[in-house]
Amino acid sequence: RGELSRILVERTTADTDYRFDTQITAVDDRGERVDVALSDGTSVDADLLVIAEGLHSRSRRFVTPVEVNDLGMYFAYATVARSEHDDRWWNWQHATGSRSVHLRPDNLGTTRAILTFLSDVRGFEDLDRAGQLTILRRTFADVGGAAQRVLAALDNGAPMYFSVAGQLRSPTWSKGRVALLGDAAFCNATFGGAGTSLALIGAYILAGELSAADDTVAALQSYQHRMRPFTAAAPQVRAEVLRLANPRTRAGIRLLHSAVGVAAGPVGKAVSAVTGRGLAAIGGDTLPLPDYPDATRRRP
Repeated sequence: RGELSRILVERTTADTDYRFDTQITAVDDRGERVDVALSDGTSVDADLLVIAEGLHSRSRRFVTPVEVNDLGMYFAYATVARSEHDDRWWNWQHATGSRSVHLRPDNLGTTRAILTFLSDVRGFEDLDRAGQLTILRRTFADVGGAAQRVLAALDNGAPMYFSVAGQLRSPTWSKGRVALLGDAAFCNATFGGAGTSLALIGAYILAGELSAADDTVAALQSYQHRMRPFTAAAPQVRAEVLRLANPRTRAGIRLLHSAVGVAAGPVGKAVSAVTGRGLAAIGGDTLPLPDYPDATRRRP
């Protein structure tokens, strides 16, 4: 996440006015222009407003009031110091009560950790960091292995991103000169990588349609039409699958590990090669990206 953000910011800084820690408070679409009021007391007069705030967007209401489908699975992503015992593999530790601990190496010399748990209680993602750490300490207090290492790192100030898995399918992605992009418009689940791919594909198609059309509103409608097949091709994450992948009991964990062992063997790999397509078709020969020659010629 951090590396991708850095790449995008570095390649757009010269032409972009970034205003961090600022939110949209009001939108006035006047037909030919859009006046956007910001929380810092300033405003922006724009040709187009694109809202790409993510699944729990606070500004999506300016286009549609669609509700998020909360899947009840919480994620705490952290970056911790690399240990001499860390290897090159992604390690997944299951614990009873539908809890998991993940460790994987990154390309920056540190280790990425994830604590996940299923809960019927909603709203943990709205707590501040101190409240979220309290929930994590209570939830993983009896979990050994890597859990205590991750909790100790968080107590010592390790960077953390806390979220809840959810889905969203907005019936419309634009209203006048205001458009939705990425998870704010279409989100199959807030993990797994498909959302990032769809967001970048959506940005490409939105930019291409805007460059190819003289009418902004018509371009936004065309963007939605061209993007729909890509969102339809994304793998769907279901709540029951999350429960199966995160068993509550020791017997369930043993059964899951046995099933994964079979899937990782020769038979499982052969079946996967025949049936597993996932998101591989997106951007490939089956579902190629549209070409925008005019946009290519206009690049500086």
